Amino acid sequence: MTRTIFGELNAAGSTFGIVVSRFNDLITRRLVDGAVDTIVRHGGDDSKIDVAWVPGSFEIPLAAGAMARSGRYSAVICLGAVIQGSTSHHEYINSQVASGIMGLTRETGIPVTFGVITCESMEQALDRAGGKVGNKGVEATLAAIEMINLLKKLK
Repeated sequence: MTRTIFGELNAAGSTFGIVVSRFNDLITRRLVDGAVDTIVRHGGDDSKIDVAWVPGSFEIPLAAGAMARSGRYSAVICLGAVIQGSTSHHEYINSQVASGIMGLTRETGIPVTFGVITCESMEQALDRAGGKVGNKGVEATLAAIEMINLLKKLK
């Protein structure tokens, strides 16, 4: 018979590092609020959450790596907002940030989740930071919580 393994949405006893970009802080503050609220609503303790602010999304992987390698966190949640401008600059930022975050997950073996909004306009960003499309901070946090619990079961 096939055995199916799922991770629960229970943050009790877990510690969280959150790395967030100050650039576009109108958006990113909403992502942080959603992430912290999600941890607490799922049984986590807000005193076990550290939030590190970095200048922009490009700097997220460096700080996330320091947190992930420290051994102090069950998961690291990465939050930012890259909004397309009149050049292709956003494509380079998005690609490198996503690659850096994925590399950290493989390297460290702990969940390092991607909550970086990548969109065309401020309106789209607001929609994804607690507006009509949800909150990417919440989504990245739910993924972190679920993966913490799944990994416990896989050991």
